[in-house]
Amino acid sequence: MVREITLGQYMPGKSFLHKIDPRTKTVLLIAYIVFIFLCRNFISLLIMSLFSLLVIFMTKISFMKYLKSLRMILFVIILTGFFNIFYGSGEVLWQWQQLKITSGGLINAAFVIVRISMLMMVSSVLTYTTSPTDLTDGLERLMKPLKIFHVKVHEIAMMMTIALRFIPVLLEETDKIMNAQKARGADMESGNLIKRVKSLIPVLIPLFVSAFRRAGDLATAMECRCYNGDKNRTRMKVLHFSIKDLIALLGCLVVFAAVIVGNMYFPAVI
Repeated sequence: MVREITLGQYMPGKSFLHKIDPRTKTVLLIAYIVFIFLCRNFISLLIMSLFSLLVIFMTKISFMKYLKSLRMILFVIILTGFFNIFYGSGEVLWQWQQLKITSGGLINAAFVIVRISMLMMVSSVLTYTTSPTDLTDGLERLMKPLKIFHVKVHEIAMMMTIALRFIPVLLEETDKIMNAQKARGADMESGNLIKRVKSLIPVLIPLFVSAFRRAGDLATAMECRCYNGDKNRTRMKVLHFSIKDLIALLGCLVVFAAVIVGNMYFPAVI
């Protein structure tokens, strides 16, 4: 079901990762994205995979929640892995005219599937363990140097956070509309791909209308509360770095250093 997708939701808790500064989590997530794509052999990929599972375990959130976050891009993961099978060198395992599957292609596909899956689940850690308000403040503080170039940092951070926050809301709205259409006799699960795409048109139109209506209501509510961006704005909760942030930074540095060592001393497979 669409409503079971948990992307963008915040899940309150008291885990170690819940207590880390949102700026630290954002910076470490960016570093993680870089290093997960720097893995060139199975050793470095295994290190990053075990690290990813450890981070997920530390959130004290059900692993099924993270698996549900993959549902939205499951088709993309499978399709990307399938196409990568046909790219690569090595022993030819199967060939038909110009298409051929090699041992290198299978390794490429495995790396792509693991990378995207781990990246999606670890990215979910940020939204699961960080409230929208803290996430907005963290993004705004990180982008603060851009104010020198007259970039509206606060507005950009606010838009990004609102977009993340409204993902589960729109997914829930989509599920309601689909159930309403099915109750009226609409068939959205049978037929070929073209027929299924056409059957989604009665869902997309009211979904867009609902999205614009919600955006208008949100804008009206912000205006009624005299919201004026970052001008003369105070914060109830001030962000501070703590010993937990230092521990998280040092732990990640050790893992990233292990990945570099693994790439240096073990042969690359991709």
